[in-house]
Amino acid sequence: MESAAQPSGPGRRSLRDHAYETLRRRIIEVELRPGERLVERDLATELRVSRIPLREALRLLAAEGLVLLVPHRGALVAPFTPSDVRDLFDVRESLESLAARLAAERADEEGLRRLAARLDAARTATREHDRPSIAAANAAFHTDIVDLAANALLSGVMRPLEARMHWLFHLTAQRDPAQQCAEHERLYEAIAARDGDRAARLAHEHVADGRPASLALAARWSMPDIDPEAIAARRRRGRAEAGKRGAAGDA
Repeated sequence: MESAAQPSGPGRRSLRDHAYETLRRRIIEVELRPGERLVERDLATELRVSRIPLREALRLLAAEGLVLLVPHRGALVAPFTPSDVRDLFDVRESLESLAARLAAERADEEGLRRLAARLDAARTATREHDRPSIAAANAAFHTDIVDLAANALLSGVMRPLEARMHWLFHLTAQRDPAQQCAEHERLYEAIAARDGDRAARLAHEHVADGRPASLALAARWSMPDIDPEAIAARRRRGRAEAGKRGAAGDA
């Protein structure tokens, strides 16, 4: 039962935000893998929050597509199936080419410097074979282009996809980072040259080129036939059997 003295207002929001940000990072960086069960009791203890802010954080993550809430069964890290990857690429091919075109037309010098710095970070991570940093820098490069497009409606459409895009970069970190870096360099050059047509074409080609490799990798680590309720039932049976074995050992 929840304590009657739950914090309210900003206090509870800060606890919710702490839980949300921690779990979001761990899911995106694949510390928590697709299909993994999120046990409220364990997470509340680990994160030092009560279950109310934790549940609020899980609902926020579910809205981003990172967590699957199963009624009367609890929460799972959302499965990220090849079908999910295909859908994401369908959207990215259109919207990211538009973002690149607008960025080439609208980016100011300060924005271009930020984008160049992001590219430098990706180059450094690539040289050092630091895959988590490569994934983070590459995902941020794409987010920065959307920001440079300076289109509030486009940003609003892309923002809910941002977490899944970052997740995808971490899940498919085995893709050739040198090739991705080279493609980003050409895209940056087109944006810096104010060539909207070339930037849009390169952005579309870049996203499309990553589709086959991402789908192939997704087929290896995802669970396309995942049934959340079946997973929860199997875990309950496993705990029950473990309890029986323990009881038998104590007898």
